[in-house]
Amino acid sequence: MNCLVNFSTPQLQKIHSGKVRDSVRVNETTRMIVVTDRLSAFDSILKTPIPHKGAVLNGISNFWFEQTREIIGNHFIKAIDPNVTLVREAMPIRVEMVIRGYLTGSMWRGYQEGKREFSGVQAPEGMTKNQKFPRPIATPTTKEKSDREISPADLVKEGWVEKDLYEQIEQAALQLFDRGTTVLSEKGIILVDTKYEFGLLEGKLILIDEVHTPDSSRFWRMEDYEKNPANAEQIDKEYVRQWLLHNKVNGQYSSTLPDDVVKETSRRYLEIYKLVTGQSLDVRTDEPIKARICRNLVKVGLMKDGYIAIIMGSPADLGHCKQIQGHLEKYDIMTDLRVVSAHKNGEAIVNIAKEYNASIEPGAVIAVAGRSNGLGGALAANLNIPVFSCPPFKDNLDLLVNVNSSLMMPSQTPAATVIHPDNAAYAALRSLNLYRLRETFAQEIETTKNSLIEADNNVRGKK
Repeated sequence: MNCLVNFSTPQLQKIHSGKVRDSVRVNETTRMIVVTDRLSAFDSILKTPIPHKGAVLNGISNFWFEQTREIIGNHFIKAIDPNVTLVREAMPIRVEMVIRGYLTGSMWRGYQEGKREFSGVQAPEGMTKNQKFPRPIATPTTKEKSDREISPADLVKEGWVEKDLYEQIEQAALQLFDRGTTVLSEKGIILVDTKYEFGLLEGKLILIDEVHTPDSSRFWRMEDYEKNPANAEQIDKEYVRQWLLHNKVNGQYSSTLPDDVVKETSRRYLEIYKLVTGQSLDVRTDEPIKARICRNLVKVGLMKDGYIAIIMGSPADLGHCKQIQGHLEKYDIMTDLRVVSAHKNGEAIVNIAKEYNASIEPGAVIAVAGRSNGLGGALAANLNIPVFSCPPFKDNLDLLVNVNSSLMMPSQTPAATVIHPDNAAYAALRSLNLYRLRETFAQEIETTKNSLIEADNNVRGKK
């Protein structure tokens, strides 16, 4: 499937990976939010991604950020890819504001058991399943490992938020819910309940994270609810939850979904996108999603279109690595200098492989280690990108004695060996197979041929 499960690049610093979203540092004032196709249910991330889900969530949130600017400012700057948005860096408030318009879900289950107070709010007696509240209610939770229901008074008492700031948050959340209710009702959708997250930017309260998405909200079709309020079908990810509930094995939820459930879930997300935004999502699949994201990030100058990692076995090899790096500089490629010893901290290679193997852009590795060179082979055995060994031989004798350790690799360990730093750089560059580099190399080859022809003519005395 053409899905984005994980965002990875050595060119940008990932600062947080949530259930669905990855946050990436751009600079001190800006971060990049990458919405993946991961799907979470019952506090776990399923192994099966949902095609187009990330783009749906990202597009719907951005739609609402634009729709609600006059109610409260937000962190949205611009979308640079269907799955990627640039946002302003804000200090998050560790309170999740849940606004409920109807008695349903976990609140209804508690109500059935006799519970009447929810986050400090008293629910009326005699209500029925899915009944609408006289007016929407706020039931905040804490942002912890497991979100905890809490009253506004206790939020203030425990130091989660100041009283006046909480009042601003609750007022903004209720206004946002009212706007969402109004806009969606015109589209035949009931906004049942939702959650909002807020942050502070230069001391001012703003809206962050996501808004009125099928992951953060519960939706019903208005006509379904009017026909049968108690059994209105949710048009969000409840479809997956119900499948998981009905397909437990030995009391455990499945961590994967069958193809038919994946296709139907994807269809539902695309349908919600069109219902909310009024437009169909462009679902072209002729380009791998990682390649598309890379292209769009390169276009806005956030990264280079490829990288070469130069990994040395010891800091003593830095001079040799700098020579290689010098031959790369004019080709506008990111270089990543690393120090890892295959024999002394080889376990670090696992983390390197995790980052490089999932990178959205093409990459290659040059391993710099002499004597008993285990580094090139260890990297090649774990990486899915090209690996070239370029040992830092001191002289020809050192080369003759130790080159065999670089040349002889076990099976399924494709580390090539290049002796000279310039050729190691050029081999790695060519392995990226970038069209712009191929054109550059073609021009360089042509220039070399022409200079040799000119030299031949000069030697022969011809003009």
